[in-house]
Amino acid sequence: MLRIGLISDTHGLLRPQVLAFLRGSDHILHAGDICEPAVLAQLRTLAPVTAVRGNNDLGPWAQELQETETVVFGAVRIHMVHDLAELGRGWQATGVQAVVSGHSHRPRVEQRNGVLWINPGSAGPRRFKLPISAGELLVDGASVSARLVEF
Repeated sequence: MLRIGLISDTHGLLRPQVLAFLRGSDHILHAGDICEPAVLAQLRTLAPVTAVRGNNDLGPWAQELQETETVVFGAVRIHMVHDLAELGRGWQATGVQAVVSGHSHRPRVEQRNGVLWINPGSAGPRRFKLPISAGELLVDGASVSARLVEF
């Protein structure tokens, strides 16, 4: 079984309790609005990282990030995008079992039409009264499940 850490909307802030939660991940997915390249460097000390560019990721370092990524763990395909409004078309044709997004700062796990939709929420500065959160995917062969944690 693989444990994939999920994080989004750090906006330059990595909290110690979020780092502790992500420790032990086999891979980490960051769904954008990283805002500082040091965030990715710090996450890479824990596990390999795949990240997508969010609307607040600016500058030369951010141009190296794609707006969408599809990653494969075992038999599970996961599509990443920062803002679901930018999801576009064609992603379903790739046999995706899960979509990971950010942007709204609202943590959510939902199963729709055979696809698991996950937004780990925001692990960065608190926005309004929304929780500080992150998540994990557990991949076992062709099955995937998600869990969110509030800090």
